[in-house]
Amino acid sequence: MSENIVIPNDIELSVVKKFRREIWSGFLKGIKEYDLIQEGDRIAVCISGGKDSMLMALCMKRLQRYSKVPFEVVFLVMDPGYNEINYQKIVENAETLEIPIQVFKTGIFDAVAKVDEHPCYLCARMRRGHLYKTAKELGCNKIALGHHFDDVIETILMGMLYGSQVQTMMPKIHSENYEGMQLIRPMYMVREADIIRWKQYNDLQFIQCACRFTENCTMCDNGGGGSKRQEIKNLLKQLRAVNPAVDKNIFRSVENVNLQTIISYHIGDEYHHFLDRFDEGRSVRGTKAEEENG
Repeated sequence: MSENIVIPNDIELSVVKKFRREIWSGFLKGIKEYDLIQEGDRIAVCISGGKDSMLMALCMKRLQRYSKVPFEVVFLVMDPGYNEINYQKIVENAETLEIPIQVFKTGIFDAVAKVDEHPCYLCARMRRGHLYKTAKELGCNKIALGHHFDDVIETILMGMLYGSQVQTMMPKIHSENYEGMQLIRPMYMVREADIIRWKQYNDLQFIQCACRFTENCTMCDNGGGGSKRQEIKNLLKQLRAVNPAVDKNIFRSVENVNLQTIISYHIGDEYHHFLDRFDEGRSVRGTKAEEENG
């Protein structure tokens, strides 16, 4: 047998067989639709140890092996100060999935533990910064994160209900601080419920929440506690019971924005208000339904 022939393990095969429509097709759709990977890319696949990033790594490994578009991957694990149990779980899962991880250590958890206000926000910023910096040092031009479709929907609703704004978790963005670097989200079109089913089908256990402040729930599946995101998850669960298409409708709403019906919006620092052009008679026109219904 040729040394170049790679025999995928059963867990990898389950992605393209048992869960081909739910996971593999969604993964490929997101990459193609949003042009996430180009020839010559060197991508740092960032693994936190949770189910989403681990599955993303598995999918990226397979895609890189069979893709007609040549690109490189580095499977990057940042250790911000995990306890030994969490760290070993990440290493064991990487071995099970046959993912060749590279680990680098930081002292983020120790630094954030000394902060009283907004420690989660600071932790997220510091983690992202370390990932960009290390990826760039490794010659990468992109970092890949494991956010999935449900994360996108929840972010839209959180922005509206708690942030007073309409914004979307984008499938890819340019880094503001690291020139030439991009962040991509290959799992953008994959549903969390399907990721959970894949995990259960393969009898896998991943760390749920490795934060120093919530280590008591690291191996549970109901994390989030009383967070705003958990409130949104609960709200969506209720809405789905009434309308199973609610997630797709929310997503399509940010694909189908009619600026003529928006009171105000901004692009960067450039601000626009509907009154700016109202008297010209071109910016706001009543729809047929509005005129008929008064």
